[in-house]
Amino acid sequence: MEQLSAAEIRAARALIGWSQVDLAEATRLGPRTIKRAEGDERLTAAADFAIRTAFEKAGVVFLTGADDLAGKDIVAGVVLVRAPK
Repeated sequence: MEQLSAAEIRAARALIGWSQVDLAEATRLGPRTIKRAEGDERLTAAADFAIRTAFEKAGVVFLTGADDLAGKDIVAGVVLVRAPK
């Protein structure tokens, strides 16, 4: 599985209405780590996993190819499957 891109992270945040601070809190990473991730800095595998997991728990799916896209909100290869609680 490829590391999330800065564009995917920003798009996922936008889809669920999270700020960088919200994402930092959901992942237990520092806000500076989130800022660096969105600035195209390479993440550690653990940080990438934490970010991906937080988004997936919030209903975000990252596309890998010919996924079924009917009726889903799509931004930069990121799909919101269900609205955050």
